[in-house]
Amino acid sequence: MANSSHSISPTAIAQRGRICSQFPPFKTSTATSRRYGRRGYRRIRSRRLQRLAQQTIMVVVTPETRYAKSGEVSIAYQVVGDGPRDLILVPGWMSNIEVFWDEPAVARFLRRLATFSRLILFDKRGTGLSDRLGTLPDLETRMDDVRAVMDAVGSTRAALCGYSEGGVMCALFAATYPARTTALITVGSYARQKPASDYPWGRTQEQQEKLLNEIQKDWGGPVGLDLRAPSLAHDDRVRQWWARFLRMSASPTTALALTRMNYEIDVRHVLSAIRVPTLLLHSAGDKSVDVHATRYMAELIAGAKYVEFPSSDHLPWGADADAILDEIEEFLTGSRHGPEPDRILATILFTDIVGSTDRAAELGDRRWRDLLESFYGVVRRELPRYRGVEVSTVGDGVLATFDGPARGVRCARSIADAVLALGLEVRTGLHTGECELIDDNVGGIAVHTASRVAALARPGEVLVSHTVKDLVAGSGIRFESRGTHTLKGVPGEWPLFATISQTRE
Repeated sequence: MANSSHSISPTAIAQRGRICSQFPPFKTSTATSRRYGRRGYRRIRSRRLQRLAQQTIMVVVTPETRYAKSGEVSIAYQVVGDGPRDLILVPGWMSNIEVFWDEPAVARFLRRLATFSRLILFDKRGTGLSDRLGTLPDLETRMDDVRAVMDAVGSTRAALCGYSEGGVMCALFAATYPARTTALITVGSYARQKPASDYPWGRTQEQQEKLLNEIQKDWGGPVGLDLRAPSLAHDDRVRQWWARFLRMSASPTTALALTRMNYEIDVRHVLSAIRVPTLLLHSAGDKSVDVHATRYMAELIAGAKYVEFPSSDHLPWGADADAILDEIEEFLTGSRHGPEPDRILATILFTDIVGSTDRAAELGDRRWRDLLESFYGVVRRELPRYRGVEVSTVGDGVLATFDGPARGVRCARSIADAVLALGLEVRTGLHTGECELIDDNVGGIAVHTASRVAALARPGEVLVSHTVKDLVAGSGIRFESRGTHTLKGVPGEWPLFATISQTRE
């Protein structure tokens, strides 16, 4: 049963204000979505970014999970994108193709792959959403699941990309079915895990037992994340996602069985039989799989291209994600386009307390902290009233965004008036422009401009750029000119205007 008609085009994953009618079988999510460059959309799990992106509200259409039959076993798969070439991503240790999409770093990685391919994802038998089995099959049987998924989606030939243990499956498939393999790509992979007399790299027996003990003792938590992605391991949100990902991917018993099975894998003898274009990628400081494992593969696979990256991450969506994606795209298409920045139009507000240093010295640390918390409380009470989103606290001030300039101006004015009751005055600046979304923050020239405008505001004043003033014409908000200024680091001259306080009206 060919299901290629159910693939998702990145340019059609969401449409403004409605579900794409051409994909009625797909599930929808209540999470906010925003445009991913000019090629597609990705889900935003951060609450702050969900609200920040409400000016481009979308209904997310996530990939539908379908099933292919491999013998009597059901294999869960998804298809994303409608590119000119099929690309099958074979996961490593374990996976859950639906939980993948809950982590922005993984979703971003997958969406990028889908910009230049029809991306095919699946959970190997015994893991994720595929049939759970009493005993795990050998590597050859699991390899047949790739062929079953290809048949289900109507793919006659595909590039195979596998990370970690998934690379082993891809290598075996490429050697066994070269007519169905257009290219082989591995990331952080190996031909063998256990060291041998003629293979000094790999996980020692002591390290293996330590990992097995950790699985037995700590399954349910973020097992192995410190080893697999040091750059992400400090992030509590990622740790929580990883723990859930593991729980949804396999039971503790299955995880132990997989770890033992993978430790016995040895496909060194098939490497010389691989005759398809091959790209081998590895991070030099990989703490999970020694970089020498892929260097060894590169020596035995004829014509293989080998690329090394500087980080210590094993997971492909970690610190080297963009570089890995660039290499894969160029290898498959002949060119690389790089990730396109995620941008939105927003009104940026900067506000900070006037004379904060003197007040802190006057009050002492404890009383100043209490006053500062009261100030933040006022700001956080006012922001939701005007659909504002707190992005960060900056020193003794706040950076926030709004999906409309009039709401931003009114909120700024309300904050300026409300903090008078605390014995405080604030200076505030606003500017409207295109911003780049950077994780849970915003950046770009628009943010820089708003900061410079705020620095020129007088105590108690809400100062805005001429862009804001022009956009709120007809709103009833009144302004007074503050002349034309040069903003440090911002090209051109800028007419600035102060709002008239509500207490003066």
